[in-house]
Amino acid sequence: MKRSIFSFILTLFLTIPVLSQASDYQIDPAHSSIQFKVRHLMVSNVKGDFNKAKGSVMIDDNNITDLKVELTIETASVNTGHAKRDEHLRNSDFFDVAKYPTVTFVSKKVMQAGQGKLKVTGDLTLHGVTREITMDVEGPTQEIKDPWGKFRRGATATGRINRKDFGLTWNRALETGGVVVGEDVDIYVEFELIKQ
Repeated sequence: MKRSIFSFILTLFLTIPVLSQASDYQIDPAHSSIQFKVRHLMVSNVKGDFNKAKGSVMIDDNNITDLKVELTIETASVNTGHAKRDEHLRNSDFFDVAKYPTVTFVSKKVMQAGQGKLKVTGDLTLHGVTREITMDVEGPTQEIKDPWGKFRRGATATGRINRKDFGLTWNRALETGGVVVGEDVDIYVEFELIKQ
């Protein structure tokens, strides 16, 4: 009798699916950055960033391709280090922050791309337009415990979009050929994540 109960419990235990070990992390805005780079006058690059963003990342180390990312960026927080240019970027020629106050990214698919590397595909919504993009990700790093008892990880993501795909079409032609602002925008993101 005892043997049959034991066998039943053992069988039951072995047939219960293993629970996901996914952990929720929040982006630490004080130690993260969202930067971009675009060609200017066909001769140099202008860099900028967004100072206000929030988001979360779900990580299951047993199945890293189940990783999920949600990010929200405040467009009014754009900063290129030049006040007049930043005001132009905030108006209707570019981000139109009054009408489109946020940029969002929600992941849909994650693929491994080598040791410690991922390709994260998701929907980027910018200027009222949603398009699928893929970001190259290094990480996430192994979890560490900081001096204050919190658990942290990091990741770096890079990608490129064409701003015209999102309705950001303002430009001016140059007399010598070319345009004032390039179409391709390089994106560089550094995330530090805090376990919840």
